[in-house]
Amino acid sequence: MKDKMKKAAALSYKEGQDAPIITALGRGETAERIIKTAMKNDVPIFENEDLVSTLIHLDLGQQIPQELYSVVAEVLVFISDVENKLKG
Repeated sequence: MKDKMKKAAALSYKEGQDAPIITALGRGETAERIIKTAMKNDVPIFENEDLVSTLIHLDLGQQIPQELYSVVAEVLVFISDVENKLKG
């Protein structure tokens, strides 16, 4: 049986970094706060239960591991698409 507690992770990526960095992690109420903060600040939200279940076991400030690059690339493409739609 899968854990149904809400989970959230926030990633940050700046040009020149090797990989995105984990900037927030949480379960339950903390996850809700992360999501509400993102929404309040117009930060795009990408839902992927498998990805967040993996990220939740990592450390804040840690770069994502190489094994997650392709999945996180999907997130970055999603965010880029959202930003382009907002601009256009």
